Amino acid sequence: MNIQNLLSDKIKHAMIAAGAPPECDALIKQSAKAQFGDYQANGIMAVAKKMGINPRQLAEKVVAQLAIEDIADKIEIAGPGFINIFLKSDFIANLNELALKDSKLNLTMANKGQTVVVDYSAPNVAKEMHVGHLRSTIIGDATVRVLAFLGHHVIRANHVGDWGTQFGMLIAYLEKMQNENANDMALADLESFYRAAKKHYDEDEQFAEKARNYVVKLQGGDEYCLAMWRKLVDITMTQNIATYKRLNVTLSLEDTMGESIYNELLPKVVSDLKNQGLAVESDGALVVFLDEFKNKEGEPMGVIIQKRDGGYLYATTDIAAIKYRYEQLHAERILYYTDSRQHQHLEQVWMIAHKAHYIPDSLKLEHHMFGMMLGKDGKPFKTRSGDTVKLNDLLDEAVERAQNLIKNKNTELTDEELAEVVDAVAIGAVKYADLSKNRTTDYVFDWDNMLSFDGNTAPYLQYAYTRVLSVFRKAELAIDSDLNGNIELVHDKERSLAIRLAQFDETIVTVANDGLPHILCNYLYDIATLFSSFYENCPILAAESSNEKHSRLKLAALTAKTLKTGLDMLGIKTVEKM
Repeated sequence: MNIQNLLSDKIKHAMIAAGAPPECDALIKQSAKAQFGDYQANGIMAVAKKMGINPRQLAEKVVAQLAIEDIADKIEIAGPGFINIFLKSDFIANLNELALKDSKLNLTMANKGQTVVVDYSAPNVAKEMHVGHLRSTIIGDATVRVLAFLGHHVIRANHVGDWGTQFGMLIAYLEKMQNENANDMALADLESFYRAAKKHYDEDEQFAEKARNYVVKLQGGDEYCLAMWRKLVDITMTQNIATYKRLNVTLSLEDTMGESIYNELLPKVVSDLKNQGLAVESDGALVVFLDEFKNKEGEPMGVIIQKRDGGYLYATTDIAAIKYRYEQLHAERILYYTDSRQHQHLEQVWMIAHKAHYIPDSLKLEHHMFGMMLGKDGKPFKTRSGDTVKLNDLLDEAVERAQNLIKNKNTELTDEELAEVVDAVAIGAVKYADLSKNRTTDYVFDWDNMLSFDGNTAPYLQYAYTRVLSVFRKAELAIDSDLNGNIELVHDKERSLAIRLAQFDETIVTVANDGLPHILCNYLYDIATLFSSFYENCPILAAESSNEKHSRLKLAALTAKTLKTGLDMLGIKTVEKM
């Protein structure tokens, strides 16, 4: 259940009954401090101003109309017209009971799930994934997991860069390697392969001419070139899928939607835009001029959709992609996980697609942009030599650091348990360090902070989960055991934990709507710290009565269930012990 929505509905009805207009908003927020209750209604002042009356008088009228005796213990009017709501402990406890019994934690599922296309990761063929792909991949995957959990039909779209003029060069070099029986060795390191191909292209005119010819043949459907192209794509994606698996990311080969699948659509899109009068010739190229975007001279900006040599651009492909996703995939919402530098490009593409009537206004288009990963020097994260950091090299270092750390902390783990813990902590730490930061901002990559067992880190949350499991092991009970009695919230630490557990629904709805995983991270950190305080102040196994013991075991079980579900939504593994 979503407490915020429940209170919003009830207070809005009371506001309307008190004379407020039907479009009024109660503006329900979780209270920042306990003395202001559990929730606050902050919408009275704005509505009172529109009505031309004193906000405190309106608040008094609203409270008089408010019927939430079964939910709230106390309602206060504060300041100029804030309404503070103190929830009943029995109401909170009942929500915890319902969540504990439900496999979906009593979260509000989508009544009619939307078809949501999520465009994320998007590596390039014949290049290894590097740290620049990390944010798109893991933030996009966290959003995908949340949406799917809530019952939406999610289509993962890995918009792989598998088409373009560079493939003539790559095919020519692959052919050279095969002729020299060195192709397997060369393709084991995709970066070296790409650099060697580029070097030959720049220095050998005969090779460059062959490469240019292969581009034309490839685009014309030549079988030999297509076979060589497929080999490059297959080798690249095999390596990428292995990286996704290592990252615990849900992308599979079936989710690959490379630029190549839109290739046949491009001439039709260009022709149609030209026929509609949207695309016009300018200096030999076909351009769509948008009055909504101005250049430095104040003139409409032009978006090139076909170069003078007949070649297409990213904009052309993205227009075709959005058309395809609406017409063929029946998307109702499309989320793009690319960095902030792509924002204007996407807005222009969307505008052209709307002007051409390829998509309706009802299709929700959202650019969930993100900032950059920075080193401690505040510059883009690089190796000491200044090279781009390969993603697998980063994960290798994380595993090595986690192994040294955990060996020093726990010598009782078996080799198998140690390997499982090291993998969960290493990969979880790298992912959580990113996911816990607001995606719209840059963040500083810091090994020491991310692998710490203190503070808002993956190891801290993973340890909190194992701490709950250890309580049940000592009690000789399974975590999903049926426990007698009801949850009773007597101690203030019990109540603080219980009400935060009951706010999981509100957190998940925000993440699903806005694609901001850091909100879920902050929530899980709250749960872990509140459980720690509860554990220290409220004896569980040494409780004074059987009812108290079972009540606290239920709170502990719900804590573990919430932590595990939340971490799974982030794509972070949990372990039984650490």
